[in-house]
Amino acid sequence: MKLAKITAVLVVAGLALPAFAAPDATTLQKLTERMEKLEARNAELEKQVKSLKAESDDITKGLDSPRLSQYEPELTVRLKAVEKDALGMKKAAKIAEGLEGIKVGASLATVGQFASGLPKDVEGGSAQLNYRADVSVELPLAPIGDIEHKLFAHLRMGQGLGLNAAFSRLGHFASAPNALAFRASGSSPDDSVTILGQAWYQAAIPLPFLGFKPYSRETLELSFGKMDIFGFFDQNAAAGDEAKQFLNSVFVHNPLLDAGGEVGVDANGFQPGFVASYLNFVDKMQPWRLSVGLFGAGDKGANYQRSLSSPLLMVQAETQLKLFGGLTGNYRIYGWNRNQGSDFDGTLAKHIGVGVSVDQRVGDGIKLFARYGKLINGELPFNQAATLGAEFSGSYWGRGADSLGIAGAWLQSGKGYRTTTATSWLDEAQTQSAFTFTPQGAEKLAEIYYRYRVSPQFELSPDLQFVSNGGGNGDARSVKVFALRANIAY
Repeated sequence: MKLAKITAVLVVAGLALPAFAAPDATTLQKLTERMEKLEARNAELEKQVKSLKAESDDITKGLDSPRLSQYEPELTVRLKAVEKDALGMKKAAKIAEGLEGIKVGASLATVGQFASGLPKDVEGGSAQLNYRADVSVELPLAPIGDIEHKLFAHLRMGQGLGLNAAFSRLGHFASAPNALAFRASGSSPDDSVTILGQAWYQAAIPLPFLGFKPYSRETLELSFGKMDIFGFFDQNAAAGDEAKQFLNSVFVHNPLLDAGGEVGVDANGFQPGFVASYLNFVDKMQPWRLSVGLFGAGDKGANYQRSLSSPLLMVQAETQLKLFGGLTGNYRIYGWNRNQGSDFDGTLAKHIGVGVSVDQRVGDGIKLFARYGKLINGELPFNQAATLGAEFSGSYWGRGADSLGIAGAWLQSGKGYRTTTATSWLDEAQTQSAFTFTPQGAEKLAEIYYRYRVSPQFELSPDLQFVSNGGGNGDARSVKVFALRANIAY
């Protein structure tokens, strides 16, 4: 049995020997050629590996250097360019993050006015030109817990008094037909002095105090500093911006507060003050607010000489309603008190007054407004005033960015003022000689303007004013004032 197995193995081995026989010459030549090709390919690969290693070393060396060189690999240049762009974007993002919440506004307004009905030799002439520039900055501060607070600053400059100087000599109650006119106090007509009009701080405290802010529907706002009182009281959406809306001061603010001088601002129109305001927006459709303010007023009180000697106290209640099918309206009622107000004859007396300011949208492009003021205690040249008007959107005639405004005013002469004689510089003969008259009745005004949008930042507004029975003088000649206003705002 073992012999048979050995014999089988020998047979298989004998059959396999020819397969391991030496190759012929042709096979050897083919193998040699293939080996040569493999060696050549291997040498080429080694060369490419060395080249790649050298290029990698150059890239590494280039990336380690902050400089750019024309001898650096293209990849290094691109990587450095991407890195530079990324750093630039990161820097810009940090700057943007730091500026987040900052609000900046700037405007330049110029007005040219011409009056018909003034004396031919009136001081300053019957045509005037003026400009005013304003820059405001609102800077948010880092929150204190849930309390948000901010700083606000307002710079103003300008030249020219418009026709206000001429009107002040006419004995008119409304002596500022150009509320845009501004010249810093104490400066000459050749100067264009910049003043810090406003600089105040405000903190908004969500209520209840130390509660959960997202659930808060009440806010207590505390503000103090140098202010424009009309930024906090007597606001009106349709008549409150002399750069865009009505030019005569009786339509910009309540006539008793502004033209009547009850606010007692300094020579530049500002004053120190403190305002506490409670805002309730539990019903977001009809929020309401209560505000109380204490302001330095008068010749010395408004300019930080004796700010607290005889302050002006203001209180206001306001609400927002949805009427006429859900259209927004703002309703404000307010009162003021001055222990040492100035009567028309210069006598110091306690002044108490009340006022109302309303603006209501009644259509897609129609906004109505009205103001009323009454002096309850004290004697001014006029003790009651009412203004009424409307602003129409240009969408009704295919100019959606334009607006048309029209308004009228009634300024009733005070009872005490009617028992005296007043002085004017304009009579029927249109002379500039001073004469006396007995005031009676009310001064009446009307104004109409059209605001034409040239571009989103540039607007032109022709304006016409008409004044009759000026100063309560029934014999006074009516005066017409034509104006063209250019306003550039950002």
